[in-house]
Amino acid sequence: MVRGPEWMRSGPRKPVELHTDRPHAARVYDFLLGGKTNYAADREAAQRTLLALPNAALIARQNRAFMHRAARYLAAEAGIRQFLDIGTGIPTTPNLHEVVQAIEPRSRVVYADNDPIVLTHSRALHTSHPEGRTAYVHGDLCHPDGILDDPELARTLDLGEPVALTLVAVLHWLPKECDPFAIVSRLLDALPPGSFLALSHVTDDFEPKALDEVAEDFRRSGSHVNVRSKAEVAEFFTGLELVEPGIEVLQRWRPDSADIEAGSLADTDIPLYGAVARKG
Repeated sequence: MVRGPEWMRSGPRKPVELHTDRPHAARVYDFLLGGKTNYAADREAAQRTLLALPNAALIARQNRAFMHRAARYLAAEAGIRQFLDIGTGIPTTPNLHEVVQAIEPRSRVVYADNDPIVLTHSRALHTSHPEGRTAYVHGDLCHPDGILDDPELARTLDLGEPVALTLVAVLHWLPKECDPFAIVSRLLDALPPGSFLALSHVTDDFEPKALDEVAEDFRRSGSHVNVRSKAEVAEFFTGLELVEPGIEVLQRWRPDSADIEAGSLADTDIPLYGAVARKG
């Protein structure tokens, strides 16, 4: 028997406004992954993205596959039993906790996001193995202390023990006034030695014109896409010990031999870098 997170059993919550009349990044991503938690405005934005970047759905799938591989490495090889996943997005099976609890059922996972659509679906879909635990924190990555100080996080994770911080395809969405490097540094400062950082980030190293078109389309709908070079992505890992093979395009980071799609890709087909690193 699986169980929901503690907040899910504490009674009804107020309804949230989902703004279905305008595109939402999490729902556009859901559409590109073949999900059904999206609306007409999201599908229209996704089609525009596909016009500018025809392999956008492939990019979404490879980003998801990177998350699965990184999570398996952290649980199986690094022995991590606690995970803080910020910018989790709309739950899509298998979720991070399903991946790591399949390896170690006692694993504990806290998901954090500030999007109402994610909050709504997390209430129903983030259910834990009975030996482990999941929780959801409704918090803003631009204000990391609000996430770190949330009572639900304290009830679920022991910050005196190693934690894997996962920031998968989220840092490039932060608005200009938020300093992503300071935010990552603050989060890592709260975690003990032996903890890990896993992230993926969009880059314009390969397709700058197409990425500019996609970014501009999202800006018109109120979202921000901040692309970064490999050297800039490397700054997030300052002072950390990178896990082999270091910072790589997603399809080259510890590829699964069974992933035929990844094996057929060129080095420049997926404009995202990914890496995992350990805090010493």
